[in-house]
Amino acid sequence: MTTPSIANNAYQLAAQLQQQARAVEESVPDRASVDFGQMVKEAVDTVVDKGQQADAQAIGMIEGKTGVVDVVTAVAETEMALETMVAVRDRVISAYEEIMRMPI
Repeated sequence: MTTPSIANNAYQLAAQLQQQARAVEESVPDRASVDFGQMVKEAVDTVVDKGQQADAQAIGMIEGKTGVVDVVTAVAETEMALETMVAVRDRVISAYEEIMRMPI
């Protein structure tokens, strides 16, 4: 695969992510009414879906149906989603600990 096609794939992926972000923003009518538990569940489901996609790409590569670049991209997307989830978890734990230290 040549460098221009890799760049083209990256630009297409970025455009898809922007479209997904816009769709999520439009689907949430009022941010104050969003259920935190539901939001966390959706985030976990997204990470699980990314992991399953990466697994499917890896199996496809073994079968000769997909290329190495597709597998690496899927694994990188999964890794980024997981790192984001871990960062959010760490921030939530930090906020909880700070609240617990507050005097009553």
